[in-house]
Amino acid sequence: MSISSLPQIVSEEEWQVARQKLLVKEKELTRALDALAAERRRLPMVRIEKDYVFEGPNGTASLLDLFDGRRQLIVYHFMMAPGSDHRCRGCSSFVDNIGHLAHLHARDTSLILVSPAPFTQIEPFQKRMGWTIPWFSSNGDNFNIDCGAGKGFGLSIFLRDDDSVFRTYYSTARGVDRIRADFNFLDLTPYGRQEDWEDSPEGWPQTPPYIWWRLHDEYEV
Repeated sequence: MSISSLPQIVSEEEWQVARQKLLVKEKELTRALDALAAERRRLPMVRIEKDYVFEGPNGTASLLDLFDGRRQLIVYHFMMAPGSDHRCRGCSSFVDNIGHLAHLHARDTSLILVSPAPFTQIEPFQKRMGWTIPWFSSNGDNFNIDCGAGKGFGLSIFLRDDDSVFRTYYSTARGVDRIRADFNFLDLTPYGRQEDWEDSPEGWPQTPPYIWWRLHDEYEV
């Protein structure tokens, strides 16, 4: 790698000045994100009137069942179409980034995966990936469509009040990938995610997005 592909080399004092300058902007962003989260917590909600039916490892389940007794439910809409052999690398890497669910459970919140594919199609792939996150099929139902995910991916948030369920939030695209740990770690490094949409200095290693993504058992490194 040529020297032109490296950050500028400066003294410790110069580095501290540059770091403190960036820190001011980082703190401004943190406060802006805190304010945005506060506004998100004040969004209105919509009562779910439909009786959705899901299939999981223990048979059929209702939307209320998916809360597993907790007040809040996070649903990741995992792209897996009925009868398709395609296994979404983006969705898979997102799930790889989810930590131990005990931390969410401690805040009265459940997290699950939902796909339109039948459960018989989901289960073998879940075992291959070694995931223990609850995963349900919405096959034959319009749950994904009604939530706005359609045939794609997304993140839906629900709140339960006794037996009533309400939809409070939905996001997709960059709104979802911003919470991935690996992307956040890479964003701290000099080369970032190394994708060609990023604003990086000339000579930085970059590839088109997506093409480097693999299922975690497919990487050669």
